[in-house]
Amino acid sequence: MEYDKDKVDEMVLALLYLTSFHDRFVTRAWKGMDWDALDRLHEKGYIDNPKSKAKSVVLTEEGEKLSEELFMKHFGLV
Repeated sequence: MEYDKDKVDEMVLALLYLTSFHDRFVTRAWKGMDWDALDRLHEKGYIDNPKSKAKSVVLTEEGEKLSEELFMKHFGLV
């Protein structure tokens, strides 16, 4: 099936905001999302490498900011 991977990545990043939490000096999010999308978000610089035994990923500063913006854009109340 063909689909717009950038749109999927945008939604996944927005949903990572929903599951994000602060852990010491970083922001983490549960990584129960599509592995290919997480790999693409890593390649784009929004999250650290998702291939670890941890159940969460670390959002970069840019990824944390963008995930909140995208969440509010797509799911926030106007």
